[in-house]
Parts: sequence; C-alpha cells; structure tokens
Amino acid sequence: MAPRSTVKRILAALTAFDAADRPMSRVDAARRLREAAEELEAAQVEAARKAGATWLEIGACYGLTKQGAQQRFRAARKQAEAAGAATAAAVAAAARGKKAEAAVAAAGQAKKDEPAA
Repeated sequence: MAPRSTVKRILAALTAFDAADRPMSRVDAARRLREAAEELEAAQVEAARKAGATWLEIGACYGLTKQGAQQRFRAARKQAEAAGAATAAAVAAAARGKKAEAAVAAAGQAKKDEPAA
C-alpha cells in the first residue's frame, strides 16, 4: 500500500502539470512527479522485500540482475533515509527556533510588566 502523502503528491503534481501554462511550470511539475514516483517505487520495493520478495524477483521486474536491483534500490533507500534525516533536523531546528521566539516574547512581556523606576 502506498503512503497517502506520496499518492497525494503525485496527484498534485499531475494536476499542476495539467494546469501549467508555461514551459517552466510544466518542467517543475514533471520534476515533482518524478520525485514522488521514485519515492513510491522505493517504498513498494521495500514493502515487497518485507513481504518476502527476493532481489532476484525484483530485478526480473526491472530487467535487472539480483545485484543490479540491490544496487539500484539500496542507493535509493539510503538517499531517502538521508533526506528524511535532513527533514527531521530541519523540523527540530524550527521547533527550537519557535521556543526561542516564545522565550524572547515572554521576556519582552515581563519587561513591559515591570513597574517603572
């Protein structure tokens, strides 16, 4: 089963491609579609492996050898994991930034509430 967010990204990219009226808009929509499709493909290969599919079977689906399939999809998984780690780090940094903003705002409010000397 495909992750819903990936399918939604594919549908959004297809919609954007269909609605695009400029060449660069179509290029951007095609790029987003390819990225989402590659993510979907990698997730399905990983799901097939967890369900017991062999690298030989997966390779046959792509016209690759067992080793070719391993190389293709292990590299894709590592890239996806690295991208996921980078996204998690960005989210954590944003959360830290929001906490810092809240602390600054609270300090500013406390200063306003102090009686004048």
